[in-house]
Amino acid sequence: MRRSHEPVWWMPFAAGMMADAFIMPALILITGFLVPLGIIAPENLRGWLIHPLGRAALFVLISLTFLHAAHRLRYALVDLGFKPLDRYLPFACYGLLGIGGTILAALVAFGVI
Repeated sequence: MRRSHEPVWWMPFAAGMMADAFIMPALILITGFLVPLGIIAPENLRGWLIHPLGRAALFVLISLTFLHAAHRLRYALVDLGFKPLDRYLPFACYGLLGIGGTILAALVAFGVI
């Protein structure tokens, strides 16, 4: 039986799932409701986002979300009938969405773009 690389992709998937379940709703509440309603001042968030640790935390959260989405997309495509392309789906999903999105998040988070 051939060894699988699947556990390597399950770790970021599980971490992204936990981050999406616990942290993203709080960020959506803060940035989508509390700031526009004036309950939290945007200056308070700006200071957090300018700090390198705040940027690093946001980068980790976004990259875990991309890796989680890549894993879900791969198996959703297999369930939708793309099973014959299963050899190429990991490269497309993990490579383009997971790793590509993580690189893009790093470039944005650390001010390159």
